[in-house]
Amino acid sequence: MNLDQFKPLTVYTIYIVSTPEKVWEALTSAEFSRKYFSGFAVEIERRLGGSFIVRAPDGSEHISGEVFEYDPPNKLTVTWNVNWPDLVAKLGTTLVTYEIEQAGEAVRLTMSERHDRALSDDILSGGRTGWPAILSGLKSLLETGKAPQIKMTPPAQMLAALKAMGIKTP
Repeated sequence: MNLDQFKPLTVYTIYIVSTPEKVWEALTSAEFSRKYFSGFAVEIERRLGGSFIVRAPDGSEHISGEVFEYDPPNKLTVTWNVNWPDLVAKLGTTLVTYEIEQAGEAVRLTMSERHDRALSDDILSGGRTGWPAILSGLKSLLETGKAPQIKMTPPAQMLAALKAMGIKTP
């Protein structure tokens, strides 16, 4: 896969009072991710080419992918494919990159969601709704030891756009 063909369509940068190593662990650990990601667990094979899975609270495989860049504790890029029928076939692969940098007494975490094709704002509204909640939970957990429980549901406009494309959603 040629990473250069993927253009960032969503980018978030946050600052967390923590260390790069703790941020890395929170992003790559099932134990940590369950606490800030609404019960979803990140399971990663910690190597280039390894598997990347996000399990729903019921244990089902919600997201699957592969590790494309692995540079602990600085950078992680994974394919992020939501396991809904026909989604990847019709919308292409999504790449998610986390860049972690020391910034004084804090860590600057930049998350980007990249795609190999143009997508409508309606389609992108799912990530643009979910990512702020996920990253806010991560920040709160690392800074205070407690993550807010944020109820996330797919935006109606995203579900309608997917339905119009013939993509089945739960």
